[in-house]
Amino acid sequence: MQKKPSTPSVNGFSLFELLIVVAILVIMSAVSIPYIYSYQALYRSEEQTLKIMDLIRETSQHALNRRRTFRFEIDLTDNAVLIIDENEADPDILLKSIPIEPAGVLRMQVAPSGGIGRPDPPNYPAAIFATDSIGHVKGSETVINHMVWAIRFRSDGSVVNDANLPVSATLFVYPSGSSASDTPTDKQQVRAMTIYGGSGAVRYWKYNGTAFSAN
Repeated sequence: MQKKPSTPSVNGFSLFELLIVVAILVIMSAVSIPYIYSYQALYRSEEQTLKIMDLIRETSQHALNRRRTFRFEIDLTDNAVLIIDENEADPDILLKSIPIEPAGVLRMQVAPSGGIGRPDPPNYPAAIFATDSIGHVKGSETVINHMVWAIRFRSDGSVVNDANLPVSATLFVYPSGSSASDTPTDKQQVRAMTIYGGSGAVRYWKYNGTAFSAN
């Protein structure tokens, strides 16, 4: 007698089991999201400082490789870091624009208060932000009168200001909780970088609560 072929068994999940899995995922998400947010907030100033340093070095490389002056700007009006080809002619052309945190989250335009000094040595003055009267072309639009800090990298690697004079500076990055406050919400999250005008080199600093240490 020939046996009938057996019917393959079909396995699956019940509605109850699926609801349990969904509930577990919801609980895990609810627990992990605050930790993720705290981690991002903790390292936000460090991440932005390292991003700016990378773009400073990129600007320097453009100047060295193309044998002409490139401008590096931090634009607080647009909350962006800009690399601008000065092109030895008008108008200056925007090469790259990278977004940064707004001033209400991270401050850069003034040195932090609360007894925090400059990295010493080299003890360079704080970067000075001012209204941009030179401007640049972004697409077909001329951008001018933004609040910026600008330095220029020449083909020999040196850094100069708009008067073509060597400039060295300290740029601070720190959480403040307000665009009008220069008081860090956490001193240990204060970061700084120094720009050496003669060579175009940049150095990174962390504040440990009492002093800056080089990294």
